[in-house]
Parts: sequence; C-alpha cells; structure tokens
Amino acid sequence: QVQLVESGGALVQPGGSLRLSCAASGFTFRVENMNWYRQAPGKEREWVASISSRSITLNYADSVKGRFTISRDNNKNMMYLQMNSLKPEDTAVYYCHVRRWGVHNWGQGTQVTVSA
Repeated sequence: QVQLVESGGALVQPGGSLRLSCAASGFTFRVENMNWYRQAPGKEREWVASISSRSITLNYADSVKGRFTISRDNNKNMMYLQMNSLKPEDTAVYYCHVRRWGVHNWGQGTQVTVSA
C-alpha cells in the first residue's frame, strides 16, 4: 500500500533554512504528481507546493513563493522541500501527499518550528 514518510523537520531560527524529505513506496512514484501540505496549530491544513511527475511543472502557494523549492528524485522515490528565509508563520506540521484514483494519501508529518 501507499507509504509516505516525511523527515527533516526541526526547530530553526527565523531566517534559517531546512530541507524536508519524503520517502515514497507502494506505488509507481515516477508517474504521480506530488504535493506538500502543512497544518499550523489551530488552522486547517493548507497546500504548500506541488510538482508534476517529471518535475516539469512546479507550483507554490503565494505565502512560500520565492522562499521554498520543491523537487524530486524519481530514481530514489524521494521528494524534497527546500525551505529558506523561514518565518515564524511557517511553523506547522508538514505533510507529503499524493492523490491516486481519487484517494488522498498522507504521511505522518514532520514538525517545523520557526522561533528565536
């Protein structure tokens, strides 16, 4: 079955950087569009970024555009989110996501905390 495992979350100071990773298994990773979402305390889960199967199309939420970069390695079944110039409002649990056959699949999430 589909398995998504995020890693790389940490406590970081404002202005710092982090790289999140998502290890995917249980499906043909290279043919699927992939997404990152996040959920801050007391807020709804929101979409952050998406990447098409061959990395041709990248899209970002306005709140992270110019600071975050999504990428993937189809040879390793991995997706990444490089986060630069982090702000306190980026504090959230970050989730890897894929929708297959109408079913939403999520990882367990990784916590990112941006604080001085």
